[in-house]
Amino acid sequence: QVHLAESGGGLVQAGGSLRLSCTAASGSFFSISAMGWFRQAPGKERELVARTVSGGSTIYADSVKGRFTISRDNAKNTVYLQMNNLKAEDTAVYYCNMQGGLSSLADFTSWGQGTQVTVSS
Repeated sequence: QVHLAESGGGLVQAGGSLRLSCTAASGSFFSISAMGWFRQAPGKERELVARTVSGGSTIYADSVKGRFTISRDNAKNTVYLQMNNLKAEDTAVYYCNMQGGLSSLADFTSWGQGTQVTVSS
């Protein structure tokens, strides 16, 4: 449906920072109502990390509150995840997620390809 391109993962020491970015391909949708980040660690279920909706409200997983910040640039169709004070337990594949409407008036939900974040202790 809508292609999402992620970037910004990598290897970092505990206490370090990374910023993830995710951009939706322009021209393929009419509107984006929600943007979010999920993560999946080996052997675990995919979980919500942070999410923001078009009205501006945001939610965070308890485990990342005070350390991670989600933001969006509507002009660039991009969502960011600033991750500070990273911990070993933050190690996972991070996926961005967007929901919105297509020009055909159908709804869409799209996922990025995933980017690996590895935090060494």
